[in-house]
Amino acid sequence: MQQGVEHPQVLSLAAGLVDASSLPLTETLEAARSILSDESRGRLALQYGTSLGDLRLRQQLAEYHNRLERTSVPMRTREATADEFVCTTGSQQLLALLADTLLDPGDICLVAAATYFVFLGVLDGVGAHTIALPADEHGLRMDALTAELQRLESVGELSRVKLIYVVSEFENPTGISLSLDRRAELVAIAKDWSRRRGEMIYVLEDAAYRELHYDGSMPRSVWSCDADGDTVIHAGTFSKSFSPGLRVGFGLMPHELRKSINDLKGNQDFGSANFNQHLLAELLASGRFATHAAEVRAAYRLKRDAMLSAADEFFADLSGVSWVHPHGGLYVWMTLPPHVATGFDSPLFRRAVDVEQVMYVPGELCFGGPREQRERNHMRLSFGVQSIDGIREGMRRLNRAVRG
Repeated sequence: MQQGVEHPQVLSLAAGLVDASSLPLTETLEAARSILSDESRGRLALQYGTSLGDLRLRQQLAEYHNRLERTSVPMRTREATADEFVCTTGSQQLLALLADTLLDPGDICLVAAATYFVFLGVLDGVGAHTIALPADEHGLRMDALTAELQRLESVGELSRVKLIYVVSEFENPTGISLSLDRRAELVAIAKDWSRRRGEMIYVLEDAAYRELHYDGSMPRSVWSCDADGDTVIHAGTFSKSFSPGLRVGFGLMPHELRKSINDLKGNQDFGSANFNQHLLAELLASGRFATHAAEVRAAYRLKRDAMLSAADEFFADLSGVSWVHPHGGLYVWMTLPPHVATGFDSPLFRRAVDVEQVMYVPGELCFGGPREQRERNHMRLSFGVQSIDGIREGMRRLNRAVRG
């Protein structure tokens, strides 16, 4: 973001923002009018809320989540209830609250390589030790997870493991989703090793991009694989599928953890923005959210296709260059030959920004663990903000930068 501010003339394939033209002005205005035209509802929405969040919204969230699960593959019948939800200021607040609640300095969080770099910063902020594990085209590798837990047990550090973090759908930055078979296996591994260490190892499922699926069927959530309801924390947000300006996110979590999170949250904010929660509850209840989300998916599908087409056009003939073909989300993950560094201080980044006037996110930001061990030859490319023409032009400029 700093690079974008300092170079406003540069065409950005970096910003993980939503397309401004997709923002729901009409839908939000209609929902606000519906609330404010009723004196009692309007005054209630403009008053303080609660730390847990507006009850009507939590009820709507439960209904919405259950509908997604009923239409997932395979269909699941486990039902969420309003009492299991906490409403937050975007999902980012929930990630920070969970880190503060679960992790002391020196505790361990296991993540995929690569993963959401902002959460890596949250983990650093609480003094946690991040261990990045190998992933492939199906997401975090379960054999690598098991092997690392065995290693930590052998060196007497299993007690420090508190959290396993996964972005289940269309991961930021790679666009990869955790495969269906690995979701159940992940929960089983966490439960097994929790028993072995005598204390819970939670799985944090970050589902920020769940609604932005463009191909195939939506898989069941990792949360749905947790029949006991004691292991998985499901983090969601409406920032990508509706509006980041509303800053409405939520957590679906085990009861005992929900109380701890709510206590900490209450000390910080007395409750997230109450009016925004009433707005979203109205949008969900009226069906306006579902209609808008479908329109957003259709628009982003075209942009995804445009970026993949441009990658084929401009990069297919370059040896050692490859990219993920995501089925949803906002990003394409491109890999260059191992000797080509992409970081902020690399010749490639300077050439891209200063000469070709195009920007990307260096992949090394997305790897946890020691800096010297991070892979340095990846780029995260976003198709969220640019127009279709802008996407092709950005990829053309990036091609020139890579060719040198």
